[in-house]
Amino acid sequence: MRMFAHVWNSSRAMITSFVIPVVAFLIGLILVSLKVIPEYERAVVFFLGRFQRVKGPGLIVVVPGIQQAVKVDLRTITLDVPSQDVISRDNVSVRVNAVIYFRVVDPAKAVIQVEDYYAATSQLAQTTLRSVLGKHDLDEMLSERDKLNTDIQEILDRQTDAWGIKVTNVEIKHVDLNESMVRAIARQAEAERERRAKVILAEGELQAAQKLAEAAEIISRNPTTLQLRYLQTMNEISAKTNTSTIFFPLPMELTDVFQMLRRGRGETRTGS
Repeated sequence: MRMFAHVWNSSRAMITSFVIPVVAFLIGLILVSLKVIPEYERAVVFFLGRFQRVKGPGLIVVVPGIQQAVKVDLRTITLDVPSQDVISRDNVSVRVNAVIYFRVVDPAKAVIQVEDYYAATSQLAQTTLRSVLGKHDLDEMLSERDKLNTDIQEILDRQTDAWGIKVTNVEIKHVDLNESMVRAIARQAEAERERRAKVILAEGELQAAQKLAEAAEIISRNPTTLQLRYLQTMNEISAKTNTSTIFFPLPMELTDVFQMLRRGRGETRTGS
């Protein structure tokens, strides 16, 4: 009986010394395997190196050693594109920088298809910015930014679609010119303003001449209107001057007499 009790105690001690470490190991394994994924992230899980599934958000289980989880942020990322030296189509050297907004829409592609989707998108944005702007003149860069932003966004969105990335917006921030080019553009703008001023002045002279010709034609058909115009001019002169003004009105027929005398002298000279 004593021998049986001794064997039982020995067995129980051995079982206890074996079970406790196993239970502790399992509890530790479970605690290590539990991971919490926020709402704005997803976990791309690989099983023995092969893609298994995308998990999250919430509490997930990733068994260490046989499973591997790569977290991917789904929030919109702001990418500041460094200043790029661009030569426009009209051979003007400028420095352009932009900002790009994109987000991951397919976490599996963002991890599997490209090594570093952030660096790849940044490099692609720089080359695309130089390529697109190099096809346009300087005036288009300065005046048609919305169109250029749309063109760059469409190209980036199409090329990053295989990486599971959606480019939501592109904004060109600055187009910097050197000092000599700024002065040249200022001179060009001044010359353009002078040209427009001269054109407007010439158009005004043309319209005034046309109106005067129409007025002369109307007055020639009715001589009374010339007399009314004469009286109106007298009224305007008297209103503008501060001193007393005396007018000596003469009948318009006197001008006809002077013209007849002038023609008569001309004929006399010709006959002699």
